Amino acid sequence: MLDRFVWFKQASYQWRGDGLMVYIDPWGVTRPDPADVIFITHAHYDHFSLEDIERIRKADTRIVAPHDIAQELSGDVLAVRPGDSIDVSGIRGEAVPAYNVSEERLEFHPRANEWVGYVLDLGGHRYYHAGDTDRLPDLAKVRADVAFLPVGGTYTMDVTEAAGLARAIRPALAVPMHYGFVAGTEVDGQRFAEEAAPIPVQLMKPENPFSQ
Repeated sequence: MLDRFVWFKQASYQWRGDGLMVYIDPWGVTRPDPADVIFITHAHYDHFSLEDIERIRKADTRIVAPHDIAQELSGDVLAVRPGDSIDVSGIRGEAVPAYNVSEERLEFHPRANEWVGYVLDLGGHRYYHAGDTDRLPDLAKVRADVAFLPVGGTYTMDVTEAAGLARAIRPALAVPMHYGFVAGTEVDGQRFAEEAAPIPVQLMKPENPFSQ
């Protein structure tokens, strides 16, 4: 279920479909193939990189982003809020909440910003990209074959919190992200694999080398 995905770093992914090139939070892109659709979760530099967007954007690229980011972009841009349904270039799904509830992290991803994660139907499977978030009660309702979950702590869930969310969602496969670069270390991926049991976990190797 991950064979069409490339992990660049942090929460940055490329998905290559049949005649469709999709990016989520492109940052540190090493394979700048022209994008058909770009999904952005929120405004932080490691998720919303104008430099990377311009490298992969073409005249008819469609961008899906929260309202504050959509206002900064021109072209074919769909502004979304948590709870919105999505149907873009044949990709169906929904935007889901992504924010902090832990006291020490509240200022990083406030609920009022209406930033998002995405649940997307890609190539016959359903994928959940959580964006930057804590473990929220509503996220237990997410239904996905694969869940990409931040595990680095500091700005998002840590390993233990993310493992708890994985067990609540019960995807066929959980994938740790958002570690080893800005927050968290390379070993957090393995720790997540251990703590998320019995949920199967697959570790992806980033195209960019881990920096911490």
